[in-house]
Amino acid sequence: MDIQIGRNKTARRAYGIDEIALVPGRRTLDPQLANTGWQIGNIEREIPIIASAMDGVVDVKVAARLSQLGALGVLNLEGVQTRYADPEPVLDQIAAVDVQGFVPLMQSIYAEPVKPELIRQRIQEIKAAGGIAAVSATPAAASRCGHAVAEAGADLLFIQATVVSTAHLSPDAVTPLDLAQFCREMPMPVILGNCVTYEVTLSLMKAGAAAVLVGIGPGAACTSRGVLGVGVPQATAIADCAAARDQYLLETGQYVPIIADGGLITGGDVCKCIACGADAVMMGSPFARAAEAPGRGYHWGMATPSPVLPRGTRIRVGTTGTLEQILRGPAQLDDGTHNFLGALQTSMGTLGAKDIREMQQVEVVIAPSLLTEGKVYQKAQKLGMGK
Repeated sequence: MDIQIGRNKTARRAYGIDEIALVPGRRTLDPQLANTGWQIGNIEREIPIIASAMDGVVDVKVAARLSQLGALGVLNLEGVQTRYADPEPVLDQIAAVDVQGFVPLMQSIYAEPVKPELIRQRIQEIKAAGGIAAVSATPAAASRCGHAVAEAGADLLFIQATVVSTAHLSPDAVTPLDLAQFCREMPMPVILGNCVTYEVTLSLMKAGAAAVLVGIGPGAACTSRGVLGVGVPQATAIADCAAARDQYLLETGQYVPIIADGGLITGGDVCKCIACGADAVMMGSPFARAAEAPGRGYHWGMATPSPVLPRGTRIRVGTTGTLEQILRGPAQLDDGTHNFLGALQTSMGTLGAKDIREMQQVEVVIAPSLLTEGKVYQKAQKLGMGK
């Protein structure tokens, strides 16, 4: 139901992940029976979790290790890995700079041009290490480096920007990327995003997207919502975009996965995103906390180094465990940030959902007190859910 803001403006109420809860049904099942598998393009994965294409999160080694663990990691093709032959000293600089010097340093570091030969090299390094070579670029960069990505044999290509649409208007001197043509020409599945609405999701699927990324501005290091005032809370955005997926399936018989991207910290967040309709999730800061992460305990967004309007910051996330502990356990923390697979399987068992499609059908309620009800001692002592 629309809410009247003023005489000439109404608004629809939207909900974030923190405002909802999942309701058990009549059936439960042993968590070992919960099938968490999903498919993107022709690639099947046991864990519906993707590590974000951020320089503090994924490098060649992390991408390969996540593949071995049953998940995915996406390499940023416009980051330090493709600008510098040896990115390690650069990452040391980013971790060491003070708050005042951070943005100017980032703008200087990312002014170094992206090198096509390094794009090919990084993709080949991931594949040589036995990993799935999933890479990400903005639409503008994709038009320049698409051939290099294809020649190197990338398995998945993510076309990502704050907002992506098939109806982009550009100055006369600029030719925008034709997403439909690009998807047809690329030899690998192309994932498109980000978006938050039914209409844009449907248009991206019709353009040939192998999956669609949902989320504008919820990331831990992202400041787009503050800088631009743009975004839709994730619970509502996922549900709207999932409705477009189901309509597209009805019209064409083709199932295109929805990936909830950003704003997810705990296992409960992952479970609630899937219950809202997501097939998988993309996460940044939880993986930036891994011992293997390239960020040295820091995390920053893809739009942070913008030369004209930075829309991200660097946050200190620390190091809490290995990639395996974060993904598969055993958990060493009590706050839901370790063993995401175990959390999802246990939630599915509690809810009686045998697979991801059944998990998408569970009952959801509006529950803003879910994370605070009865948690006085945890909050006071900064333990568990009170951290």
